Amino acid sequence: MEIRIYLTGRVTLEVDGNVAVHEHQFRGKQGRLLFTYLASERTRPVPREELAKIIWPGEMALSWEVALSALISRLRGLLSPDGLKNQGIALSSSFGQYHLRLPKDTWIDLEAVTSAVDNAEGALRSGGADPQGVLGPATVAVSIARRPFLSGIEGEWVESQRRKLERQLLRALDCLSTMWLRIGEPSLAVETATQTVALDPFRERSYQLLMHAYDASGNKAEAVRLYHRLAEILAAELGTGPSAKTEAIYSGLLR
Repeated sequence: MEIRIYLTGRVTLEVDGNVAVHEHQFRGKQGRLLFTYLASERTRPVPREELAKIIWPGEMALSWEVALSALISRLRGLLSPDGLKNQGIALSSSFGQYHLRLPKDTWIDLEAVTSAVDNAEGALRSGGADPQGVLGPATVAVSIARRPFLSGIEGEWVESQRRKLERQLLRALDCLSTMWLRIGEPSLAVETATQTVALDPFRERSYQLLMHAYDASGNKAEAVRLYHRLAEILAAELGTGPSAKTEAIYSGLLR
């Protein structure tokens, strides 16, 4: 049986394509956060104090142990049906630690996005002849990384995961832009590279790809304008200028 856990978008647990635990069953933000963190750290037991700091990132109330026990009990109840137990899904506890035990082949979207980006970048470096070796995993990564992560919940760990997803999204879009250029689809490269520039206006890699894409599509003037836009942003906001690589692309455009 296939077990899939979605921690982006709606937090859900599926077994063979059927929803076994729906987001609304976690009954609020803290329940979603508890499950998400334990699933993300599934390779190890998590101390209860660590969990408490994730769930209550500000000052913890004096009654946090009671509140955490209630959340743990509720999560155990969600994972208690025989269908889930038989698949090896369980929340164990010992010595003040909690461990969400899942089968080794459980698919989790946060893990899948990292694997997909790594595979796409590896296929690019290898220069394989099959574009789908890049386009397939990169498209999967973009689809996952674009989903919201724990909407309405704040905290240092949540924010760090959101930043990580954004980096994965940028890397995946870079892969798509690069492959579109390689296979002679500059208009698609312009589309994807434009998205990366919008996501991070200070990221030179995005501008470099977009300059190449405009040039390949026959719009050299827009590529030149893009360089000047980058130079102005870097000078105004960071007090610096474009890198040597960007300058080389610009010089090539002028020639």
